[in-house]
Amino acid sequence: MGKIRVAIAGVGNCASSLVQGIEYYRWVTKDSGYVPGILFNEMEGYLINDIEFVAAFDIHANKIGKDLSEAIFTKPNCATKFCEVPSIGVIVQKGPVLDGIGEKLKNIIPIENSQKEIIVSDTLKEHEAEILINFLPTGSIEATEYYAEESIRANCAFINAIPEPIASNLKWRQKYEKAGLPLVGDDLKSQIGATILHRTIIDLLCKRGAYLKYTSQLNVGGNTDFINLSENNRVESKIESKKISLINLVSYPFDLLVSQPQYIESQGDNKVCYISLKGENFGNRPFSIDLKLSVEDSPNAAGVMIDIIRAIKIALDNKKSGILSDICSYYFKYNDNTNSDSYIYWQIEKNYSVDNYGKS
Repeated sequence: MGKIRVAIAGVGNCASSLVQGIEYYRWVTKDSGYVPGILFNEMEGYLINDIEFVAAFDIHANKIGKDLSEAIFTKPNCATKFCEVPSIGVIVQKGPVLDGIGEKLKNIIPIENSQKEIIVSDTLKEHEAEILINFLPTGSIEATEYYAEESIRANCAFINAIPEPIASNLKWRQKYEKAGLPLVGDDLKSQIGATILHRTIIDLLCKRGAYLKYTSQLNVGGNTDFINLSENNRVESKIESKKISLINLVSYPFDLLVSQPQYIESQGDNKVCYISLKGENFGNRPFSIDLKLSVEDSPNAAGVMIDIIRAIKIALDNKKSGILSDICSYYFKYNDNTNSDSYIYWQIEKNYSVDNYGKS
C-alpha cells in the first residue's frame, strides 16, 4: 500500500508516545489477531508500520537540531519510555513561536533564538509529507492557524489534536474543501480518557431512561499540558470542548461542571480524573455515580492517533476533501454525533467478534 508520510508540529509527550508506538507495534500484521491496545491492526490494507515520520517542528532549544528519536525523550517530556526508538533520520526544525507557549511554560522551556525559523510549507513539500499533525499546547490559536495554512500550501491533510477551532470552524472547512484536502479535529478523545468514559456513562443513563440532573469532571496531572492548562487564558477552549462533547448527548438541560485541570508535579504523565453524576430513575428515586480514572495521558492519545492517520490516508487515496465528519465524531470532542452509518462505526460493527477483533 506504500508508506504514510507524516509530519508533527509540537514534539511533546503525545508525539513521544506516538513515535514510540509506531516502533513498538512494528511487528503487527493483518493476521496478528487480537493485539492489546489496538483497535484496528489493518485499515483498508494499511498497517501501523506503514506510518513513517518525515518532518517535525518545535521551538524548544534542546529539541531543535536533534533526531526525532532523541528529541521525544528530551525534558520536560515525561511520557513513559516503553520502547527504544532507533534513529529516524528526521531532524527537528524550528517553527514559529507565535502564541505557542504560555507564560508558565516559558519558565521551563528554553526557546531557540539563535536559528532562523524555517518556512514550514517548504519543508513539508521537500519531504513530501502527506499529513500534518498539530500537537501544540492548548491555547495556541495563532500557531495552530499558521500550521493549518502551511499544510494547505504544502498540499497536506491536517489533523488538529487540540481544542483550538479548525475543523469546527466553517472558514477552515471551506479552505480545505477548496484545496481538495481532508481535515479532522478538534481535540482528541483519548483511547480510554476522561471524556470518552464520561460520555459512555451519560449515554448509558439516557438509553436506560434515567434522568440526569448534574454531572462534573475534574482532571489532575503533572505533565506540561497541565502546566499550560493552569493558565486561565489558555484553558477556555479545552473546557468548552469537553462541555460540548457532553452536552450533545442529552436532549434536555442539566447542570454541568467541568473544572479547570489541576497541576500536581508528582503525577508526571499520569492523569487522574474524577467524574460525578446525579439524577433520578423510576419513581423519581435518586441515584449517584462517582468514578475515578487513572491513566497515562500521552499513550492514551497516541492509541487513537494511529487510527486517525490511516483513516486520513484512506481519505486521501479516495480523494475526499474538507471535513471528515465520521472521523471527527468518533475520535474528537467537537463535531460529535452518533451517525451509525459512519465509516468507523461500520468498521467496528463489522469486526466486533472474538475471532476478528483487531482486524478490518
